[in-house]
Amino acid sequence: MERNGEVLQTARRISDVAQAVSRLAPGTGWAGIPALDVNPAILADNRIITLSQLNPACAPFDMLRTKLLQAMRAKGWTTVGITSPTAACGKSVVATNLAFSLSRQKELRTVLLDLDLRRPELANLLAQKGAPSMEEFLRGRKSVEEAFVRCGDNLAIGTNGRPVQSSSELLQQPSARAALLGLRKRLEPHVVIYDLPPMLVCDDVIAFMPNVDCAILVAGAETTTIREVDICEHSLAEQTKVAGVVLNKCRYTPDKYGY
Repeated sequence: MERNGEVLQTARRISDVAQAVSRLAPGTGWAGIPALDVNPAILADNRIITLSQLNPACAPFDMLRTKLLQAMRAKGWTTVGITSPTAACGKSVVATNLAFSLSRQKELRTVLLDLDLRRPELANLLAQKGAPSMEEFLRGRKSVEEAFVRCGDNLAIGTNGRPVQSSSELLQQPSARAALLGLRKRLEPHVVIYDLPPMLVCDDVIAFMPNVDCAILVAGAETTTIREVDICEHSLAEQTKVAGVVLNKCRYTPDKYGY
């Protein structure tokens, strides 16, 4: 009888632990990610202006955030790729501003990854020194805690401190797919933003599109042509859902509402 009582107590303890684990908040892996102290002044110099809602210039990004969230929730999407037809359209700036805008909604967990592996930019925008190698993470050689930094409690950013030559091949590797799946399981983000390369300069975007639920195309005012937008939009639509086209670097905006 005494032995049976010990077994019963042990079973109860195991049950209590299992119930406690089941009650853990989603995304508890965030605690191990090192925090990155960002300088608002440097961010503003790099055109990252959505850190605070006090800046009226963040309104267009907040509108983009809300429209994207509505579409993603309606469709059950969690991942979005941001690309452009050519370089210098500002896609990385758009992606980063969108990520910080999302982070101001404290109930949301957002992850931003720099997958423009040939010309990484996110570390420069954040003024992050000693950025890790995204290649090492995608090959399974670095953990989430080693490859990502945390801004606040609900935004994790994976930057890249070293260009990758065979980027298209890397993005198609099983190890890359496994690393991204492991990231989502560990952090359980509501939104994952992939900052991707320009579409018309390499095949990286085509290689990676099967991994995203939807895509945003960033066009540069006075530089991107209508034909380039059409070509890229058609190509994206063949592989994923096009969530929208963003016109960036527009110098002329309506002021009829006084904003």
